[in-house]
Amino acid sequence: MKKSHQGILTLAAMFGCAATFASAVHAQDSPMFRNDPVHSGIYKAGPSSFHHVKWTFRSHGEVNSTPAIVNGFVYVGSNDGNLYSLDEQTGVVKWTFTSKARIPSSPAVADGLVYFGSYDGTFYAVHATDGKLEWKFSNSGERRYAGTHLHGSIPVGETMPDPFDVYLSSPVVWDGTVYFGSGDGNIYALDAHTGSIHWKFQTGDVVHASPAIADGKLFVGSWDSYFYSLDAATGKELWRFKTGDDPDIHNRVGIQSSATVSGGTVYFGCRDSNLYALDADTGHMRWHFSNHGSWVITSPVVREGKVYFATSDSATLHVLDAHDGQSLGSLKFQWPFFGSPSIAGNALYLAGQDGKLIAIDLASRKTLWTFQTEGSRKNLAGLSNSEGDPDYQSAFASLFYDDAIIGVAKMHSVGMILTSPVVSDNIVFIGSTDGNLYALE
Repeated sequence: MKKSHQGILTLAAMFGCAATFASAVHAQDSPMFRNDPVHSGIYKAGPSSFHHVKWTFRSHGEVNSTPAIVNGFVYVGSNDGNLYSLDEQTGVVKWTFTSKARIPSSPAVADGLVYFGSYDGTFYAVHATDGKLEWKFSNSGERRYAGTHLHGSIPVGETMPDPFDVYLSSPVVWDGTVYFGSGDGNIYALDAHTGSIHWKFQTGDVVHASPAIADGKLFVGSWDSYFYSLDAATGKELWRFKTGDDPDIHNRVGIQSSATVSGGTVYFGCRDSNLYALDADTGHMRWHFSNHGSWVITSPVVREGKVYFATSDSATLHVLDAHDGQSLGSLKFQWPFFGSPSIAGNALYLAGQDGKLIAIDLASRKTLWTFQTEGSRKNLAGLSNSEGDPDYQSAFASLFYDDAIIGVAKMHSVGMILTSPVVSDNIVFIGSTDGNLYALE
């Protein structure tokens, strides 16, 4: 293989590399990202078989925002700059709130307000009933993670925003306060009712992971390579943990994965290719699991002593012993995972960049059913090689950064699922880069 083609494939492979509440929650509600402040990703029973698409809502941009569902309504952002409120049973729009930029932040709902961030640098609180603005808060300037020679791109000396930084930090509401990270490097704590700032904590780089909260402590990672624990009430740093670094091409550095907290341990993935398990009180590493070069963008889910998480370019669902990190098995797929796995009842739901949602029986680890997005049905074959793997070599013309952006856009046309599946009232909700939000039953 020629050196230039080797570089293209290297760049392209990086594409692979998705408590208590402040208010009472309906039994089937999912009021925030990963369902709760600890980011459990665990829901009540979901469908064991797929019957039909209950409804499809089409926006005018990619839907990379994982929906929140409260009191019969679905709240979801789109890269068309709108936050939508939809009827859970019909998909009919109740109201629309328009920001000035894309909304890949997953909303949170509490005490009648919907909270979300936009790439316009503003964090919003709007009324759940009619979408009217209650308050807004401006950060110091939203941006994507950026670096020189990013993923091996040229020109070498040019600072480039990372096209795989596809999310904004999703808010968590706890004890009357809303918490979120920002591209300005800060973690913010605002009064959930007024928007006044309680505190902010400065990290060394972009924070687009969503904070998790357990036992009065906040847990979140930054693109500065550190994972932080803060006192949720005061913002005081309790401890920090250093992950890997990559000062040359900035490829294996940074924490996009949002943590989950279970049994006194905080679990999170990193672009340094590790899944980490840290003592929640001290930050001491209990164990780590190496994925041998593959990013871990997904958030793990922990249940009954097992940790489930999926990788990017190695496209593998791993099952680990939660206590010591030993492998209990794995399932290999072909396309990467950014969207996080969710568990409902006896099934695990996993959505991939091939635009397919897979329901897996937890006991047998066999596929129960599969759903394919509209964009995937239309475009997947044309962007797959003869083995069914992603055809990065065709999508990425060269190592020049502009060609990388074009290549990423081509791959997004597959109708990828970058959101995490949400299960409510036996319906599975997923968004896609084809612009659709799907309700499956």
